[in-house]
Amino acid sequence: MKRLDWYIVRKFLGTFFFSIVLVLSIAIVFDLTEKMDDFFEEQIPLKEIILDYYLPFIPYYMNMFSSLFIFISVIFFTSKLAGNSEIIAMHAAGMSYHRMMRPYMFSATLLFFLSIYLGGWVIPKSSEKILTFTDKYIEHFSTDNARHMQLEVEPGTVLYIESFHRRSNIGYRCSIERFEGKSLMSRITADRIYYDSLYNWHLDTYTQRTFTGMRESLERGERKDITLPITPDEIFISAQQAQQMTTPELRHYMERQRERGSGNVKAFEVEYHKRWASPVGAFIMTLLGVTMSSRKVRGGMGKNLGIGIVLTAGYILFSTVSTTFSVNNVMSSFSAAWLPNFVFLAISIPLYIRASK
Repeated sequence: MKRLDWYIVRKFLGTFFFSIVLVLSIAIVFDLTEKMDDFFEEQIPLKEIILDYYLPFIPYYMNMFSSLFIFISVIFFTSKLAGNSEIIAMHAAGMSYHRMMRPYMFSATLLFFLSIYLGGWVIPKSSEKILTFTDKYIEHFSTDNARHMQLEVEPGTVLYIESFHRRSNIGYRCSIERFEGKSLMSRITADRIYYDSLYNWHLDTYTQRTFTGMRESLERGERKDITLPITPDEIFISAQQAQQMTTPELRHYMERQRERGSGNVKAFEVEYHKRWASPVGAFIMTLLGVTMSSRKVRGGMGKNLGIGIVLTAGYILFSTVSTTFSVNNVMSSFSAAWLPNFVFLAISIPLYIRASK
């Protein structure tokens, strides 16, 4: 990395963070204008608004629109370099087009790791604050009741609860079936089930049938203590809470839910793959931005900037639409997260080859 490389890196990162400050400031003003009535109506303390909503707001939306910020930043300062004939001077000094990409890719690598760290560890905690604040004051989406839950809590053990109340940790009309292969070994039904602690559950007014070959034994009682590897919090996890989990927690949760046969894993899989696909978009947007703006053209950077905004908006829209298709089981979670990257990479490579010539 030479002095010229660091010059490009400073231009890249400086423009990137300046655009973040500018765009997020405008976004916060618009959001504040929209929610001002809700804030006054609920009489929310100013400290909570700042610390629990708008402070976590910054890393969340910074990472969400990082592709937009990167693309616009690259086009903005590269068009300026080309307009001032600085790129021509680089080539005249013997720097090839491929060599010129080194500081760009170095900057994209820094933003790649920053995005992984934000998306995997910082933003989940920020999202938890935002969603808690939103649920408490603006839009109530959490629930304390669940009905008709059936899941495999461990291999061969299926739990069904007709209704469960979160605040009391009590469920009504449940059954627990244990299988070996396809053979039913035992079935317990109970009028009530409630959670104690550390995977300890209690059954009230239960009936247990145990099957041994062609024989069946019957047991009835008023109370029975059992161990089930599940907690009430896991029962009430919703798709919105995928954003509140760190990457290791998200991976661990998906593995456990697949073992249990749960059907609400799709949104969590999409979130997991997006946390890797979105940072990779930094390289693709950088490559596409440089190839579009490295030539000196009439009219300055206005045309390049306009095309850049349209393409980035298309990238974000494409990502949103593919995510919807995945949640509706039209395509796999991996395809939904990575397809926009593959499409825009296919667009970028021919443009890069053409620009380098």
